Amino acid sequence: MDDPTVQRLPSRSAIGPPTPSSSSSELNLAPTLSEEDSARSRYIERLINANHHPPPSRTIYFDRFIPTRTGSNFGLFHLPSPRQSSSSEGREDSSTSLYSTLLRTVLFGPDSGVVSPTTPEKRSDWMNPPSRNIFRYKTDTRQSFHSLFPFGSDDTMPGVNHSPVKAPRKIPRSPYKASSWFVLDAPALQDDFYLNLVDWSANNVLAVGLGNCVYLWNACSSKVTKLCDLGIDDSVCSVGWAQRGTHLAVGTSNGKVQIWDASRCKRVRTMEGHRLRVGALAWSSSLLSSGGRDKSIFQRDIRAQEDFVSKLSGHKSEPQGQFDVFQVCGLKWSYDNRELASGGNDNRLLVWNQNSTQPMLKYCEHTAAVKAIAWSPHVHGLLASGGGTADRCIRFWNTTTNSHLSCMDTGSQVCNLVWSKNVNELVSTHGYSQNQIIVWRYPAMSKLATLTGHTYRVLYLAISPDGQTIVTGAGDETLRFWNVFPSAKSQAICSTLFAPFIAIPTTDKSDSYMNELSMQNTESEIGASFLGRTTIR
Repeated sequence: MDDPTVQRLPSRSAIGPPTPSSSSSELNLAPTLSEEDSARSRYIERLINANHHPPPSRTIYFDRFIPTRTGSNFGLFHLPSPRQSSSSEGREDSSTSLYSTLLRTVLFGPDSGVVSPTTPEKRSDWMNPPSRNIFRYKTDTRQSFHSLFPFGSDDTMPGVNHSPVKAPRKIPRSPYKASSWFVLDAPALQDDFYLNLVDWSANNVLAVGLGNCVYLWNACSSKVTKLCDLGIDDSVCSVGWAQRGTHLAVGTSNGKVQIWDASRCKRVRTMEGHRLRVGALAWSSSLLSSGGRDKSIFQRDIRAQEDFVSKLSGHKSEPQGQFDVFQVCGLKWSYDNRELASGGNDNRLLVWNQNSTQPMLKYCEHTAAVKAIAWSPHVHGLLASGGGTADRCIRFWNTTTNSHLSCMDTGSQVCNLVWSKNVNELVSTHGYSQNQIIVWRYPAMSKLATLTGHTYRVLYLAISPDGQTIVTGAGDETLRFWNVFPSAKSQAICSTLFAPFIAIPTTDKSDSYMNELSMQNTESEIGASFLGRTTIR
């Protein structure tokens, strides 16, 4: 059978007989092709040109693959781009070229060297590229995630997260580090769970109670000032800065509360009321709350002549207990100064309002003494509390709804809690049996870091006014500084905050590498160098 795809030549009858031209013979011209030859030539030309216009029903196969480089980014390696084809082809593929140009501009940036097909005058720059290394690193080719979107990152697209991936924050595992460790020696720092001997003021001054004396350390100038000496018959049990950072309250073992003007190193007032030592202090504007070993809390207005304006009684001893067994060891005012939280070794956490003499909320879930108390600066009414050795838990409460939110078993005695001012995180210090410091992310309560270095219980904790650095104190008679929280974007950071500190290497043979620090000793500024550490004495 005949192949239907093979076309036959037309017959001679279809073409017709030839008709010679008389004019051509008379002029003696070259003989012309006959109509049959002309038709045959035209048919052969159609067959030759058939590949340029193949019918849609036929598939044309070629012997090799010729890639196209119209979509290549030659500007990335500073290579000349191939010349454009004829103007007719450019007009036919104008829409494709414009789309390719737009796509390359979005992916590689406007300065990636892409030449628009409508601006041929720019092609001369491509033909003479600068002499550069072909694989030279270019910082401008590294685009952010947002640059991959043709219409910018402001347009919302369902199911797409426009936020860049945030790298996990690194927290130094050693005390505040510029070149090595920085430790402040604190001789006679008592190893007593029920005392509060360290506080950091809004003016960047650290107050430390050592024995029967109170010392002030200026974080910017590193000057150490002896504020007071209570004598051999008394000792410091608690210190607390007023919110403005100019006055310091000192609780003593004799049950008295002294108010000192730190700028003048002068005692302003002495207030009585407690029969036993005062281990907890908390300020609310001009109102000072003090908690003692007699289970009482006194509210003191330093503007009034009376020693106290009210007495709060809520921490009771059990029937089988003795009078001096139970005591108030934790006090904290909320950030809006409306609620006062108190904790004691009766395992209770109480919440008072500003005007009542009876607790409005009572929480009894802890099974050990409650010293660690912290109000959240981010969520109104969010309160965190930590229990002692028999409890080991951090609990969260909503005082607005009077509800218990969550509980986290830390595995060791919880001594202190403090919230970050800049992010929704908090730090806890611990005693038996691990003596560690843990940074938590709330509300997941995932551990960001576990810091070690103290050899005794980490009983004391304070945070710097910028909210980045914490200072911890322990029975090993050292104060250690840790940079654990990020800075606030709107706050300026003191660049010389810890420059005067002493570098103590982390190796066991550190005595040979310790640096000597000489500080001027005067009546008001006391400092000494002891084994390479700054010693307060």
